[in-house]
Amino acid sequence: MSAFLNIDASLTGRRWLGPSVEQDRLQTAMAQTTGLPIAVCATLVRAGVAAEDAPAYLAPALRDLLPDPMRLRDMGPAAERFAAALEARQRIAIFADYDVDGGASAALLLSWLRDMGHGATLYVPDRIDEGYGPNVPAMQALASDHDLIVCVDCGTLGHDPIAAATGADVIVLDHHLGGETLPAAVAVVNPNRQDESGDLGHLCAAGVVFLLLVEVNRRLRDAGRKTPDLMALLDLVALATVADVAPLIGVNRALVRQGLKVMAARRRPGLVALADVARMDTAPTPYHLGFLLGPRVNAGGRIGQADIGARLLATDDPHEAAALAERLDRLNSERRDIENAVRDAALEQAAQRGFDAPLVWAAGEGWHPGVVGIVAARLKEASNRPAIVIGLDGEVGKGSGRSVTGIDLGVAIQRVTAEGLLLKGGGHKMAAGLTVARDRLEPAMARLAELLGKQGAGDIGPRDLRLDGALMPGAATVDLIHQIETAGPFGAGAPAPRYAFPSQTIGFARRVGESHLKLTIGDGMGGKLDAIAFGAFDTALGQVLSDHGGARFHFAGRLEVNQWRGRQTPQLRLEDAARAE
Repeated sequence: MSAFLNIDASLTGRRWLGPSVEQDRLQTAMAQTTGLPIAVCATLVRAGVAAEDAPAYLAPALRDLLPDPMRLRDMGPAAERFAAALEARQRIAIFADYDVDGGASAALLLSWLRDMGHGATLYVPDRIDEGYGPNVPAMQALASDHDLIVCVDCGTLGHDPIAAATGADVIVLDHHLGGETLPAAVAVVNPNRQDESGDLGHLCAAGVVFLLLVEVNRRLRDAGRKTPDLMALLDLVALATVADVAPLIGVNRALVRQGLKVMAARRRPGLVALADVARMDTAPTPYHLGFLLGPRVNAGGRIGQADIGARLLATDDPHEAAALAERLDRLNSERRDIENAVRDAALEQAAQRGFDAPLVWAAGEGWHPGVVGIVAARLKEASNRPAIVIGLDGEVGKGSGRSVTGIDLGVAIQRVTAEGLLLKGGGHKMAAGLTVARDRLEPAMARLAELLGKQGAGDIGPRDLRLDGALMPGAATVDLIHQIETAGPFGAGAPAPRYAFPSQTIGFARRVGESHLKLTIGDGMGGKLDAIAFGAFDTALGQVLSDHGGARFHFAGRLEVNQWRGRQTPQLRLEDAARAE
């Protein structure tokens, strides 16, 4: 495919790719059939939506997209045992992972049980002292005081710890990649078990928990019992789905869309308090969930007390919520400082190895386990390669990895673990964790690189920038942006549409903060558009556009509505630029 606007190497080194001839044809035909703006049709065509399906896609109904929970293996035994524990007033413990998905999953169960007049014990393991997933001492302790333990966002690979929970039944509600055998639990509900079809593999753990509650509600209603309003819980499912970078396709799209509406009503004290400390002054969007709320919920599990995030999301006390949110906000600031130090060291180390290998990795003494995953994501973005960052402590290292589209990191890590080069490892395609002995670090990374290379990770070129078409500043109105948003929400698996603005001049440009650039672009015929480029001075964009000298540029990015003092204006979130010949 030839480069869009003939841009083979932009200011950030990327090739621009526009719609194919077939996409152009389909979006033009859809615009004629539906009367929708061509920009909206371009987004729909890219998502594989046919013209006749456009109305339903633009207004997704959860009742039409929600799968029958019984499609998942072990859902029947899980729902039966959970309902039985409720009816018999048995003691229930919830063992949750320490990230947003685990915290939201736990909060779903705690909130539902509270509405049913039943309490439960929350247990979240310490990231440093206990590591990921159930462990033998914790499971033995919980089993001694409880009749049922529900593991959420973990447990699929917890064979020994679950076997150690003698005297209690265990249910696993998870989405991480399963092994060849399953632990001896009453039920392991996981769309990524090896004996599942994979059709629901895009669900996060909170989505799996929600389906369990749908099934339990149905059974209780059939028995004449009154049940909680599950729609009111969708704010938690939306937060987990976006924060866990689950693809916004199928039912996930409907869950997030409806969940954002629930969140906008500000009825959950924990999320209200969190939004306030994050200074959110507009209706929530996937951006807010992924970059403002999610990192704060995660901060407790990364560098503080592991259960703070789950407690915040589950509480119905506004005063407790405010105190927990303030604490998480402070921890998040500390996390950023720690992350920046590790990131700089990891980038320097990885650059010395080179960014062209199938695996980009770095390991350092004392690097905090709570930030290695975030730093791995930064390495992945810098190299467009799978990346792993490991913190070494004594004779072992604990690390986290992030992958790129088309490369399954989770299965590669599982393979190396099975071969004995890693002490522990697991995850899914795009993210995984591992524990490695210090003396096995180099051979383990070499073997991972070999396996990822066989998947094609070493052949990936610089990231192309895919564009949905070209617009002029005058066409980028608030009304058009709102219409485009009906094709959302946008996020992982459903990227927001990007547009090129060809041959524009720069009216003014000024630096904002340490590395951002704010500017106004115009077409010379009266059409103007405000733009902002975050992190512009971390790349060539900032200096070149600041020193534009009146030259013309092609600009590319995403459109958004900027709200200031009650006024809405269109704005370009500038991602790239190229000189116009």
